[in-house]
Amino acid sequence: MPPARLAARLLAVLLGVVGVLALAGPASAHVGDGRAGSDFDGRVLSVTPALPGVTVRVLQFGDELEVVNPTGTELAVPGYSGEPYLRIGPDGVWRNRLSPATTINLDRYARTPLPVGASATAAPAWEQVSTEPAYTWHDHRTHWMSEGQLPPVVAADPSREHQVFAWTVPMSYGGAAVAVEGELTWSPPPPGWLVWPLYAVLLVAVVAAGLRAPGPLAGALGLGAAASLWHALATPVPAVTQSSHTGAVLSALLPALLVTGVAVLGIRAGRRGRAGLTGVLAVVAGWLLLVQGLPDVDVLWTANVLATGPALLARVAVAVLLAGGLGLVVGGALAARRARAVVGEPLPA
Repeated sequence: MPPARLAARLLAVLLGVVGVLALAGPASAHVGDGRAGSDFDGRVLSVTPALPGVTVRVLQFGDELEVVNPTGTELAVPGYSGEPYLRIGPDGVWRNRLSPATTINLDRYARTPLPVGASATAAPAWEQVSTEPAYTWHDHRTHWMSEGQLPPVVAADPSREHQVFAWTVPMSYGGAAVAVEGELTWSPPPPGWLVWPLYAVLLVAVVAAGLRAPGPLAGALGLGAAASLWHALATPVPAVTQSSHTGAVLSALLPALLVTGVAVLGIRAGRRGRAGLTGVLAVVAGWLLLVQGLPDVDVLWTANVLATGPALLARVAVAVLLAGGLGLVVGGALAARRARAVVGEPLPA
């Protein structure tokens, strides 16, 4: 089969896969409400008294609270007025439908109107929301509630880290009072004058690789594949109610392995001096990198990163996915066009 026709068929198949990943990628790339970066961060500092076997943690930079209680004793969480709200224990999770907290906690900014009958003084109307002893919800005591407005302490001096506030969420375990204490912090984002020129340099360097011999473009493909694999392996631990960490990593590895396969083909083509095919594969790999990196674009300008491992490496990986991916699309197209002009063969349609 002529090389041009083979490349055309390969391109058609890979672009079809890109289309599928473009639809599924953003949904599987995150393990929370869709944010991969934030200047805020929340953490649990203490659970008093200690509850062996019970796990309490904050997710999504303080936006969500998760409780996992596999013990044989029920843990109860009251609403904001002290009314019965949640029961988490051997029988799964039961939620009081008439507790105002049930409606208030459905939305990050508590904008959902209360239904008729919802009241802190109403008799509880329990409904089972899970058969597993784990639950995740927006607890508005753990995060900043004013959308688009910085906390006063941060607005007064945004150049350094701040504790926005300390918080306490009351609970009871087997009828005994429990206090979960934590804090919400804010950190300044990386300076734009430092990071954006670096992203621009990366983009220009990869585009320039497409104007040279196939070797540099093949090297850019290898860099993109490495960033893609690291980005997948650094997938953060999701909420227990959503999926397992292993499952989340395996899901993220699917596009990364596809990028690696395309990169291997491109590197082989580059070593054989097939500039046109290298360019076509660089375009495909670039699109795959963009699909993988776009859901995490906010890590480029935020202080905290949702990832397992060093935040710096996570930020570098996303920069390579986006700036390097765009560079591969442009540089690969230039390389393929240049090869066509030299050889005089038409590009794959």
